Amino acid sequence: MMPSPSSHDHVLRRSFSKQRSFPRSCNHSYRFYINLLITLFCVFLTLLQIQTVIRTSTAPFTFPSSYSAWPLLAHHVHNLIGELELSQRSTDEPRGNVTFLPLKDLRFAETAMVGNTWFMSSVNDTKEKGEAEYLYFPSKEMDGKLLCLGGGSASNGTMNSYALAPAEALPPNAKLLSGLTFVSDTYYSYDNIFHGISALAPFVAWHERKACVMPARWVLYQQGEIRRNLKIPWIRTLMEATFGPSMEIEQFRKSDEGPSCFEQAVVFRHNQGTMGRERKEKLYDLLRCNARAYCNITREEDDLKAIRLTLLLRVGARSFKDDDAVIHIFRRECRKVEGCRLKVAHPNNLTFCDQVKLMSGTDILATPHGAQLTNMFFMDKNSSVMEFFPKGWLELAGVGQYVYRWLADWSGMRHQGAWNDPHGEPCPPGLTTSCFSFLKNQQLGHDEAFFSNWTARVLGETRRYKLQKPSTEAAQEREVHCKCG
Repeated sequence: MMPSPSSHDHVLRRSFSKQRSFPRSCNHSYRFYINLLITLFCVFLTLLQIQTVIRTSTAPFTFPSSYSAWPLLAHHVHNLIGELELSQRSTDEPRGNVTFLPLKDLRFAETAMVGNTWFMSSVNDTKEKGEAEYLYFPSKEMDGKLLCLGGGSASNGTMNSYALAPAEALPPNAKLLSGLTFVSDTYYSYDNIFHGISALAPFVAWHERKACVMPARWVLYQQGEIRRNLKIPWIRTLMEATFGPSMEIEQFRKSDEGPSCFEQAVVFRHNQGTMGRERKEKLYDLLRCNARAYCNITREEDDLKAIRLTLLLRVGARSFKDDDAVIHIFRRECRKVEGCRLKVAHPNNLTFCDQVKLMSGTDILATPHGAQLTNMFFMDKNSSVMEFFPKGWLELAGVGQYVYRWLADWSGMRHQGAWNDPHGEPCPPGLTTSCFSFLKNQQLGHDEAFFSNWTARVLGETRRYKLQKPSTEAAQEREVHCKCG
């Protein structure tokens, strides 16, 4: 059931400091000596230009050796002072004495995607076998404390802050928000549907295994910077298909009103992280089922043995130079196979439910590399994907060229390989950006012989699979009963 509305939120009225740290310590001499000691220590290391480790964790920190790095040094000292205070604080401290730390810890800027995260860096993840790592407040792992967030910067994550506070000793002027809050931080943008679903899908998995508990609100961050909306309707609609029609996203516009503390909060900050292969497949089964139910997708009986081939054509970046020639190749090969039906579509003019319906009626998806490939998990399991790249991706893209192979594996699809265009524009001399940034969105040519043979092979495999597939199994796939819990 939905938690009680925000009208039940409890507001503690006290004087509130606009700084990111809100302690009222009586031990002023302790603070003075700590600040003096840390300042002298940092100056000494800077003059010697050496590397040191100033955290008790195993993560290394390379000390700045130039004047331009002093802002990072100040940030580093601020973090260290806060952590020393946290470690020294006794259990009989005054009510409301809570230290806030920056949400974005610049000490881990170079390793934000590996090892220790820079988002809420002082807190360790809870890990369960096969699940994405997460933080839950209050819990035994968090000493029963609540999560509190302050600041509303959408451009500088170091200006936003967090603290852990006992329920009976919240920060001054804090607002206590009732119910469950989902807090997400991602390195990439929510505006790309692949990265957006990678960041938010773990909340669906958590919801499914926690008896379908519903959030009262969401708090979204990108690299510690607040995000107040989801610009792409696709992401919001997919979440609403699971959690209901009102996805409330916290705005945090008036930071001077004080921090917000949460009665309950779950935080995901590594996308799908350590989630296991079988768990991912179950997750995408649930997402597929929820989306089809939301869009009222049904399957006709006479479609069960049809071979449904969809050519999804992009416009602009990574589009084919000659769409008509490519369509002709696929249509010709489709006509050679009994039961084959070809659809040609463009993703830029399709609503969320249009895309779900199209993919639910697709056995083979052929399309250039791009975010529209994320729709593949709406297809029936064991469907096929054919992917096309412009010149430069094979040589320069690194692991980025494999993300849809991974998604196919996670969602139970068959990635049938990729075609990389061997021809393309050369990088111009004197290019100020990387060569790949110039090549990544180039248009694609086509190879008629290769496309014909490849399409014929995939059509043949799909036909044999569908002929051997039991009718009872096919019928079960048409039923929409989304299980949760």
